[in-house]
Amino acid sequence: MADNLKNKVIISAALTGAMTPKEANPYIPITPAEIADDAYACWKAGAAIVHLHMRNEKGVGTMNKELFKETIDLLKAKKDCDVVINCTTSGDNTATYEDRMAHLDYVKPEIASYDAGSFNWMPFGIFDNAPQFLEPLGLKMKELGIKPEIEVFDSGFFGVAKYYMDKGVLVAPCHFQFVLGVLGGMEATVENLVYLYKQLPPGSTWSALGIGKYHLPILYATLALGGHVRVGLEDNVYYAPKQHATNVALVERAARVIKEYGKEPATPDEARAILGLK
Repeated sequence: MADNLKNKVIISAALTGAMTPKEANPYIPITPAEIADDAYACWKAGAAIVHLHMRNEKGVGTMNKELFKETIDLLKAKKDCDVVINCTTSGDNTATYEDRMAHLDYVKPEIASYDAGSFNWMPFGIFDNAPQFLEPLGLKMKELGIKPEIEVFDSGFFGVAKYYMDKGVLVAPCHFQFVLGVLGGMEATVENLVYLYKQLPPGSTWSALGIGKYHLPILYATLALGGHVRVGLEDNVYYAPKQHATNVALVERAARVIKEYGKEPATPDEARAILGLK
């Protein structure tokens, strides 16, 4: 990595997720226009990447590729916005494996999530990421030049990622996203974060998040370990006890903390250089 990038921290804003309803936080964006507006505002506040899920007319997660396109078109219509777009490949437990990949060559995001394993996402059911999905997903991303964001919910996910790295399905250097605090995955503790950090393949880039009240401890520890950070209403609906967050407020706080730590939020182009995006 170039010396001028070593002091840069990528802020990724995960705007809406697939499940949390507006009843839990009225600021959760649902429609393509709301998501695009929030993405733009988060970019203005310092986010280099926006992580996108879509919701259907009932407010439930969907992999409808037309909604991805509508949202991304609205965001790109804001001519000055150069934010990096990261699309989910999950978020609808009724979607087929084909449905979960259909939007990739349709909207061609620069990054897409690659959830490297299955587990019991309590109390909802199995979060299904079988080998029959992961291999074609990785090959599709490789074909399209999309950077996989390898999401790690538990330590065993590294074994899956390394298997596909050895097969050439995933190409090093890889980018990992540690997701801590989901019931059924690893608990959001600093000790678990340090353990995952020590498992990273050489040359990897990485980011981390803590769900809910674990948001800040994981953010602070991630900075101390030299990682990048993810914030947003997908992961945490409160700014403080009994105070609803907004996506922009969470990005603004992350940017402020990064500066207080003596580093700088990365711009989108700096994030592209750090992650090796095409």
